[in-house]
Amino acid sequence: MSGRILIADDDRAIREALSRALTLEGYEVVQAPDGAQALSLIESSRPDAAVLDVMMPNVDGLTVCRVLRAERNRIPVLMLTARTETPDRVAGLDAGADDYLAKPFDLDELLARIRALLRRARPEEDAVDEPLQLADLRIDPTSRRVWRGQREVELSKTEFDLLELLVRNQGIVLEHSTIYDRIWGYDFGPDSKNLAVYISYLRRKLEGEGDSKIIHTVRGVGYTVRSS
Repeated sequence: MSGRILIADDDRAIREALSRALTLEGYEVVQAPDGAQALSLIESSRPDAAVLDVMMPNVDGLTVCRVLRAERNRIPVLMLTARTETPDRVAGLDAGADDYLAKPFDLDELLARIRALLRRARPEEDAVDEPLQLADLRIDPTSRRVWRGQREVELSKTEFDLLELLVRNQGIVLEHSTIYDRIWGYDFGPDSKNLAVYISYLRRKLEGEGDSKIIHTVRGVGYTVRSS
């Protein structure tokens, strides 16, 4: 799989190392030392995905992501952060990031996540799927839109893919490893909190006050969706 990847990080050593690794994998790479240049390059170079460091001078990665989403730019975004606490991860998802990775990271894991983002961003041409329904939750796979009752719910690519997978298998308990493989193409192991964070974020968006619970946890196994 090839494509053009933007790397935005104020640490030149990290930018150069990632650029070399991605080039060896067959990608074209553009680099930015800060968020302002990242936004400019995204506009001029039209990369297929962006890897953004959270902490950058002038304009940080979170702001870049918010600006992109406000402009309806759906470019897949992988956020790099030195912060590992759940609130910091949620901040990235709040800004519209599709995935996040804590520093220091394993290069193979970063490459796997980029491949997964690109794969999900390139659906098969002319593919038309019937709408999915669970109680008052409606999903249109073709337009990638979601409604809870009359309320449309804005989801990132990763959030949409995760919800679609669960609803297509409603009533079935999907194991953690199965979900990781289907969504990220890579099992990050038992210590990873990626999935739990995305599930909690989906719940925040879908299960507001007065809404019935849709996503259910089966402890030690995985997750399922069903109408309560």
